[in-house]
Amino acid sequence: MEKLKIGVIGLGGIANVHISGILASEDALVWSICDCSEEALANRGEELGIPESRRFLNVEDLLMDPELDAVTIGTPNHNHFTIAYEAIKRRKPFALEKPVSLDTREAAILRDVLASDPLPHMVCFSYRYKAAVRYAKWLIGEGKLGNIKHIYSQYLQGWGLNENIPLVWRFRKELSGSGALGDLGSHILDLQRFLVGDVERVIADADTIIKERDLISGEGKGEVDVDDFCHVLARLEGGISGTMSISRFAYGRGNYQQLEVYGSRGALVYNLEEEDTLYVNLSEEGDQGFRRVEIPDSYRADQMQSFINLIQGKGDGCDADMEDGYMNQHTLDSIITSFTEQRWITIKREGSQYD
Repeated sequence: MEKLKIGVIGLGGIANVHISGILASEDALVWSICDCSEEALANRGEELGIPESRRFLNVEDLLMDPELDAVTIGTPNHNHFTIAYEAIKRRKPFALEKPVSLDTREAAILRDVLASDPLPHMVCFSYRYKAAVRYAKWLIGEGKLGNIKHIYSQYLQGWGLNENIPLVWRFRKELSGSGALGDLGSHILDLQRFLVGDVERVIADADTIIKERDLISGEGKGEVDVDDFCHVLARLEGGISGTMSISRFAYGRGNYQQLEVYGSRGALVYNLEEEDTLYVNLSEEGDQGFRRVEIPDSYRADQMQSFINLIQGKGDGCDADMEDGYMNQHTLDSIITSFTEQRWITIKREGSQYD
């Protein structure tokens, strides 16, 4: 079978994940690249051996290529909606970084357009591809934990403590939509949904710790208008109670992520730092405490290979789609409303106009 020709849109940090995943696959190749930086295009183009004719400054030009089979979209958040919409118009399957848009309205448009005219696509909630998470989902689905009562989660990083980091796009609401909440919290929300279900109501607290940072130009300072941390108390479907702690100001943390799920007959703890691990305490196994479990190889998956499989009609049903992306954005916006207005917010699922 001829290899799929994939275009990579956006050559920032996340592009390394997309490109390395494509290069590792026997089923696809990096066909073209697109970025607003001529320097980035030149450097990556030479590195990957991509001719100048397939290096694009304009997304529309890349998408018009009849030989192109699919794209990955790894630009800053404010471009996600526009580029995904263009990919849909051009009927190019796409893998879109999270969050899918800046607000619920944009996410609903993408969801509804895809509902009316389906196209293979993936939202890159990358932690769905951790073996420990997939095995945890199987354990919960098999009833090994009984009826789920609680889910507690943390996602902590420490890089925000560095006051010398300038006012990059992640600190500007017009470009990012939110701060630590959208950057880290979107992953936690998706993991909760993937494992146990939707959030139904929330109350949250958030704040900005460093309120000004140097402008990238070096001339003066600018306002940080997004959250540096966010703490959420939530009630999920089925009466499950949960918490979510998110911060970029957790000293000493690199990429610390932990979820704890407690049921009527068992519990599990998933942790990610350098590697993903899973600890369980199951009554049916006679456990007297938590033990680390070996995860079967069958639960291991690669995100980009999963995207390629999806295009080829071989998806395993675990990929996030635009309905997942929509519910994620809807929940993010509800949390923002909650900590802004300091009250509980009920999250109502809105049907597609095509339902």
